[in-house]
Amino acid sequence: MKTLILGGAGFIGLHLTRRLLAEGHAVTIVDDFSRGRNDPDLASVDAEVLHADLTEPAGYRDIPHGWDQVYMLAAVVGVRNVDKDPARAIRINCLALLNTLDWMRPGERLFFASTSEVYAGGVSAGTVPVPTPETVPLTVEDITAPRFAYGTSKMLGEAAVTHTARAKGLPYVIGRFHNVYGPRMGAAHVIPEVALRALRHEDPFTVFGADQSRAFCYVDDAVEAVHRLMANEAAGGRIVHIGDDTEETNIGDLIKLILHITGHNPEVVYRPAPPHSVARRCPDLTRLRSLTGYAPTVSLDEGVRRTVDWYAQHG
Repeated sequence: MKTLILGGAGFIGLHLTRRLLAEGHAVTIVDDFSRGRNDPDLASVDAEVLHADLTEPAGYRDIPHGWDQVYMLAAVVGVRNVDKDPARAIRINCLALLNTLDWMRPGERLFFASTSEVYAGGVSAGTVPVPTPETVPLTVEDITAPRFAYGTSKMLGEAAVTHTARAKGLPYVIGRFHNVYGPRMGAAHVIPEVALRALRHEDPFTVFGADQSRAFCYVDDAVEAVHRLMANEAAGGRIVHIGDDTEETNIGDLIKLILHITGHNPEVVYRPAPPHSVARRCPDLTRLRSLTGYAPTVSLDEGVRRTVDWYAQHG
């Protein structure tokens, strides 16, 4: 199985690479290393690594064709990264995908990484239920809010994949990731950010949006879901949630878990959630289960422990 992972040096990309190599795939990674880390973790995998700027058509000149599977994971992600430069997020996320679709040939099977952020406006407006199925309308609460730059770029991406794939004869799966976490995901996400602050023994310890809730999914489970979807012909042409709906937790309890694991006992100061942050997020995984028989295997406690341990060793 010849497999191409665009954005393969990033968080989910490298975990997926390891999983597919273990299954016997011949994997080629493409990354611009603007966020993906060219580091010992990457060097340890037996995959070809190419450097390319996917926002430019010329970036595809040295990438061959003939792939059984193509995974499009390259994107600007993370609320802080998007808030800091929303125009960059839109530009990179849209151009990289559109160029990929132009470059792909009929028969090359595509996985496109989308996000639960496409539901943020509807959840906040009260028009989308939680747990959320894939069939609800997608809405944008405030197009001027920097945070929505990411979600809207992924909405455009889903439309581009769906319609271009039909026109070009590309088999595809769109996966909407829900709060995937784990080792090597950077510091601009709640679990590693809180873990690093706890490991530094920050005191007092400020917590934002403690009453909000999330259904976190450990990266190994997310990768298993992706692998099963791409191996299943019945998933072709479908939009499918990827996540873990078994242990929804509020942020306050998550903070207590991380503080307990790190052995830190600070004075906790509670503050409101940042503007436009979604009060609750949890996927309905009925479609994923019916297609693949998927069931998450890593508990929140175990996944957070593994993640904290990794950050304790790597900073």
